[in-house]
Amino acid sequence: MSKNITIIPPSEGRPDVLRVAAYCRVSTALEEQESSYASQIRSYTELISQHEGWELVDIYADKGITGTSMKKRVEFKKMIAACKRGKIDLILTKSLSRFARNTVDSLEVVRMLRANGIGVIFEKENINTLTESSEFLLTLFSGFAQAESESISKNVIWGIQKSREAGNVPFQYQKLLGYRRGLDGQPEVVPAEAEVVKRIYRRYLDGCSLCQIKRELEADGVPTASGIRSWTYQVIRNILTNERYIGDALLQKTYTTDCISKTVKKNQGDRPMVYVERNHPAIVSKVMFYQVREEMTRRSSKRKVMQKTGKTEQGKYSAKYALSELLVCGECGTPYKRCTWARNGKKRIVWRCVSRLEFGTKYCHDSPSMDEDKLHQAILEGINEFVQAGQGLGDELLDLASIVQQGGSADGIDPLTLRNRLDVLTAQQAELLDKVLEDMENEELNAQLKATMEEKQAILGRLGALQQDEEQRAGQEARLRELAEWLKQQKSEFTEYDDTITRRYVERITVVDAETIRIKFKYTDVEIDRTIRK
Repeated sequence: MSKNITIIPPSEGRPDVLRVAAYCRVSTALEEQESSYASQIRSYTELISQHEGWELVDIYADKGITGTSMKKRVEFKKMIAACKRGKIDLILTKSLSRFARNTVDSLEVVRMLRANGIGVIFEKENINTLTESSEFLLTLFSGFAQAESESISKNVIWGIQKSREAGNVPFQYQKLLGYRRGLDGQPEVVPAEAEVVKRIYRRYLDGCSLCQIKRELEADGVPTASGIRSWTYQVIRNILTNERYIGDALLQKTYTTDCISKTVKKNQGDRPMVYVERNHPAIVSKVMFYQVREEMTRRSSKRKVMQKTGKTEQGKYSAKYALSELLVCGECGTPYKRCTWARNGKKRIVWRCVSRLEFGTKYCHDSPSMDEDKLHQAILEGINEFVQAGQGLGDELLDLASIVQQGGSADGIDPLTLRNRLDVLTAQQAELLDKVLEDMENEELNAQLKATMEEKQAILGRLGALQQDEEQRAGQEARLRELAEWLKQQKSEFTEYDDTITRRYVERITVVDAETIRIKFKYTDVEIDRTIRK
């Protein structure tokens, strides 16, 4: 049987009329580039309209958008979508750097377009992606474009770093409550907003949780820095932890990993950081700032009261009830918990030992239940007794505060000496690094570089420890002075129990037995026993 062979000729291929689009982009939105931007659009419109066999589809143009990523290039993505829908046959663009400076993105897009029969013409490089040699040339020139971006990025990062080291502090006024740009270009305090910042700090130190502060601000219609009247926990936390409010600035808190992925990471010591003191007017005192930081640490260290696996030793922090972390059992040391008893249609509020509630008499045998009203009355009487007896204690506390203020580091090392040594080591490190790069196999140079870096790291750790010690001393001094002033100002007895007063000045309340509690006051050795009235 003879075979029947038929030759099928190739199709006509590309249509007689090509649907052509153009893509143009300028790197920045600066005024001097506006003319270039408009000129590109006008030029491509005329070129496509006048070319025989070409039909203009659209001019796609991104202005002031980076070329290293396609995420924010709206017009570029719109053009690619049109290509996928079969609306475009050919794309014109000025150069590879205008199309994409990311080699991977550039090749992926071009290959996808070519697979769909769509070509891209790069005028500057004279490349048509539908030709056989285009793949090699495209890879080569894309690599050059990406290398250019990386070089520019490194130069920019170096410039930013040097600017930070020179003490130039950037301010994002739209996101920073309490400040605005002054006539001299420097930050100045906005009085009304500054009062909101102070209020947040005061309420936190009064024992309020972030949730309570949020509700109070929203109830009063207080706007955020952005002008909205809805607050988030993170915004409040950022205000409480931002060193800008004490007039200082920590720079390089975050950094961008590279110019391609643009991933932003928190600086955990990977890059140099710069701390600028007294850069602008403060809104809150350093003492209050350190007190808030210390209180945050104290609250986060609290463990939950309810634990099924064994006894608990610390009460959880409660912004609602001060006694949740202050009232402890004299027998087993476990915190007390607030409970509601209902009997014969009547409710009764009592405080009970958590260990006794959870495990019966396994760990605690005789802890009594305490009526809340009678407990509050006994605490109120104890605080009044402390105030009456503590008038002379105020001077002693002030003397102790002065001693704390004058205290230095345990080993007597001056932070300035450490910082000077750090500057020397940084210069040595840079010099050794240059030498090592010239002679990678030199073991002596590598050993010197390693030793320099280790000493530098040790000094950074020591400076951090000294900073922490300073903050703790400042907080302790502030608390002593605050208690001393409070004792001197109290001329009359309190008539009602107050959770805020109890939280601020009472360190611990121990249930000795069913009739006695022992109140230990903060920052003193004073303990007062009070009888629970029947």
